Amino acid sequence: MAKQKEQVRKKPVQDSWIGIEMQPVPMDYDVLSRYSIREGYAEVVIASPPGRVVEPKYYCVEVPLEPKEKEVVEKVKDILTKELDFPKYGELEEVRRAVLEAAAKVLKKYGKGLGIGEGSPELMGKFQYYVERDMMGFGPLDIVFEDHRIEDISCNGVNVPVYVYHRDFESIPTNIVFTERSALDNYIIHLVHKANKHISSAFPIVDAMIYGKHRLAATFREEVSPRGSTFTVRKFRERPFTIIELLQSNVISSQLAAYMWLMLENKASVMILGATGSGKTTVLNAFTTFIKPLYKIVTCEETPEINIPRDNWVRFVTRESYGLGSSDRGRITLYDLVRTSLRYRPDYLIVGEVRGEEAYVLFQAMATGHGGLSTMHAENLDTAVKRLTSPPMNIAPSFIPLMNCVIYVERVIVKYLEQFNVPARRVRYVWEVVDFDNYQLMGEWDGRTDGFRSYLRESALLKRLSTRLAKTVDELLTEIEKRRLILDWMVKKNISKPEDVNRVVLQFYERPDMVLANASAELNVLAQKEYEESGPRMLINVIQRMGGKSDLKTLLQTTKMKDTAFWDSLNVLLRKGEVELLEGGIVKLKIRVT
Repeated sequence: MAKQKEQVRKKPVQDSWIGIEMQPVPMDYDVLSRYSIREGYAEVVIASPPGRVVEPKYYCVEVPLEPKEKEVVEKVKDILTKELDFPKYGELEEVRRAVLEAAAKVLKKYGKGLGIGEGSPELMGKFQYYVERDMMGFGPLDIVFEDHRIEDISCNGVNVPVYVYHRDFESIPTNIVFTERSALDNYIIHLVHKANKHISSAFPIVDAMIYGKHRLAATFREEVSPRGSTFTVRKFRERPFTIIELLQSNVISSQLAAYMWLMLENKASVMILGATGSGKTTVLNAFTTFIKPLYKIVTCEETPEINIPRDNWVRFVTRESYGLGSSDRGRITLYDLVRTSLRYRPDYLIVGEVRGEEAYVLFQAMATGHGGLSTMHAENLDTAVKRLTSPPMNIAPSFIPLMNCVIYVERVIVKYLEQFNVPARRVRYVWEVVDFDNYQLMGEWDGRTDGFRSYLRESALLKRLSTRLAKTVDELLTEIEKRRLILDWMVKKNISKPEDVNRVVLQFYERPDMVLANASAELNVLAQKEYEESGPRMLINVIQRMGGKSDLKTLLQTTKMKDTAFWDSLNVLLRKGEVELLEGGIVKLKIRVT
């Protein structure tokens, strides 16, 4: 045992991440945002130079390691690589737990040989963080991968900062730079191996999925990218955004969402358009909640991004070929999946994104009564129709009306508080396809007010649906209002988790009158509460603006409240002890003025 520990102590160690530099936050920079990724070990700091002339920078900040501590981490990793029998089961959390437990045993067993003795809990926690980061995570970029605010990670070559797309700051550089070509090459091999794929000079392009369902695209060395290896990772959100979260973020209005609910309930076919990263798949995922509970859903995707909280759901994903080079042996395309899916007799066929001949099969399915839901890259409806009617899709113009609704999602800039321009995503337009080259606008986003306008009374689909359901258009509009009320209630109550939203929708299908009555009653209570709180809040704001005190007459004139509402609000504040009434009819704040 003593000899073994002596060998551990004397064995030379090499840093796993030589050639990757992580720059510190300059002392004179203004911090715009700071939040923790792993409490006590890793955090994100977004900062910019004084005056903010230059774009802000995304800083990954980790608990530092001393040179001696770095050696310990590398030795522990080396021992684990040789001694640890990784679990055969594929669950990531189980493997992570096994690695951490083994790391703790190694640190305890070889502690003296490594020169750390027993080691304090803080020191052991630091070692385990770095072991987990390097062996189970993504090394120096692990913070970026763990940050749920990051949507996209890209490296464009050596001596160029790694860039990220941040939900609040859009595209910004990070403090991580690959300074050596070999380091970037090795890191890409590291990523590709996590996807169980191969990359080399012979096969220099990879499109794969790494665990966590993040989508990886990479090129190797100078074979196709003259500046050297590159990679981009599109991050996958484990828990998809629900329709309620989209409403809370003002991506779509509750009335247009309720309209889509009625359409999807009745097997309407919907196409969602937009540019890369505009939020097409996010909107599609959210809309799947509205599909009737007993409907059978089949999804076909190249990358599994759709996540539906249902049991009656068949999921298909394409497969690359087994052959080398240009061989297509064993390859299963999106066209193959869509064609196979029709044998499953789906009520709703969902295609993640149409871009080729699979569009023809999708439209054939819609022609035979299946509901269709899909996304497509296009900057407007006219461009989308031209793509659909041209090779390789080749949809006949007479089939275009089978695409009942078209939604255009766009990444926009919204003015916030009349001061800040904030990036956001909005459903820009909603159309109905009446006929080829005849499209009716049902709703649109107003960039000046950040609100939505809808024109549902003009709906041709509602007229067609009224005939099929033996109802009037006014009755269908009432149905839409009922669903709008349910959605508004969930927004107010913050019912936003996928399982909770799905449960409410299922309950509405089972007992609509009961759910509607409960929602309506709670909305009335919330509205009354808001009304009762608005008066006292207004009084406090006015008194604060007047320096913390005011006479009754001036206060009444300034607020322009009705007498009854004014005295009721004042009594509420007096009872709560937030104000006091002094001699001469002076009202003074007792709370601290901020």
